[in-house]
Amino acid sequence: MPIIIILLVLIIILLVTNIRVVPQATEFVIERLGTYYTTWETGLHFKVPLVDRVAKRISLKEQVMDFAPQPVITKDNVTMQIDTIVFYQVTDAKLYTYGVERPILAIESLTATTLRNIIGDMELDHTLTSRDVINSRITAALDQATDKWGIKVNRVELKNIVPPRDIQDAMEKQMRAERERREAILRAEGEKRSQILIAEGKKESQILNAEAEKQAAADAVAATAARAEASKADAKPTADELYGNANASESKEAKAAAADAPASEEKGE
Repeated sequence: MPIIIILLVLIIILLVTNIRVVPQATEFVIERLGTYYTTWETGLHFKVPLVDRVAKRISLKEQVMDFAPQPVITKDNVTMQIDTIVFYQVTDAKLYTYGVERPILAIESLTATTLRNIIGDMELDHTLTSRDVINSRITAALDQATDKWGIKVNRVELKNIVPPRDIQDAMEKQMRAERERREAILRAEGEKRSQILIAEGKKESQILNAEAEKQAAADAVAATAARAEASKADAKPTADELYGNANASESKEAKAAAADAPASEEKGE
């Protein structure tokens, strides 16, 4: 009886220890008696004791690999260092497990050779300004090559492009000269614009002065004419004044006649 209980306990322990829970975004590759049997997806699974084994646990999440700088030679024989970042995702756990021995090393080596082939057809200046083109070509080449390994290459990015030191010095001098040239052009354009504005200001000032002088002369002529008219109006007597002067003369003559009349009468006597 105790032996049966012990056996039952051992069986229960054996069964419990062979229960597996596959987490989200993960797959288990199962081998039975040393050969591929099935692939477990997310959920609860039971492994047959002493027969089945979990050969590999595969993450289905997108993963990032930062590869070391690789020496490459351009079409114009310039050697430079380029390091890449590869974003990939496992799409088939079985192919990923049995397709290639060391998938990451295979991707790194394939990235290096593809990069050398692409850069070898491009000159230095074109390489420095064509990151998007290089990224697209590497991504397409890697995605096609890794499809049989159960890997999907989503994106490849050039992290750094480092030319030789003498090339960097030459590029810095060229950029410095370009900046100085642009600065000189901007300064010359600013001075030209300033001179134009000054000339336009002087021209407008002269025009305004001439108009002001013309208006002042016209106002002076108008004022002179107004004064002349006023003087004429003051010098010309009105009808009432003429009538008053005439009455005054008649009055004086009448008074003189009256004064002369008594004197005449006295002489007659």
